[in-house]
Amino acid sequence: MPATRRPARPDTPSALLLTGTVGVGKTSTADLLGDLLADAGLPHAVIDLDRLCQAWPAPDDDPFQQRLLLANLRAVTACYRSAGARHLVLAGVAENAAERDALRAALGMPLLVCRLTADLPAVHARLRARHEADHDTESLPWHLERAAELDLVLDRAALADLTVNTTTLTPSDVAATVLEATGWTRSPH
Repeated sequence: MPATRRPARPDTPSALLLTGTVGVGKTSTADLLGDLLADAGLPHAVIDLDRLCQAWPAPDDDPFQQRLLLANLRAVTACYRSAGARHLVLAGVAENAAERDALRAALGMPLLVCRLTADLPAVHARLRARHEADHDTESLPWHLERAAELDLVLDRAALADLTVNTTTLTPSDVAATVLEATGWTRSPH
């Protein structure tokens, strides 16, 4: 069981960022965490950060559309909070402390960072399967190269409050492990 540096109080609104390299299972884990939170009766929302900045063309000085992502995250967070969400589960990447801090500021609530990892051969196999299923072999080489590159960036950044290796775990086991580490389902006593 991974240790967490700052477990959230179950009664405090807070957010969780699932970060990691491409193909490690961020989106799948976020979706399953949403199911577990619903089963536990905890008001929440799941946000895929990639969808908040999916626009074309990207500005030359912001190729990953971070400014758009943060503006949309502020707006979406306000909507979800006004609808009663106490916990937000984010799937995305923060490559450095500045990006993590910008996400935290846009959310306006505590942010726990969980890095999902996996052995590179497992990540490559997942990426091949995903791209084959999507009939997208054109961008596969970029994703295969980016997987190793991004993993090194995240190693150097060392932003994770907790880390879960997904190599041999089922997606359901990953989600359950992460949820336990958040402390969101524990009694506040």
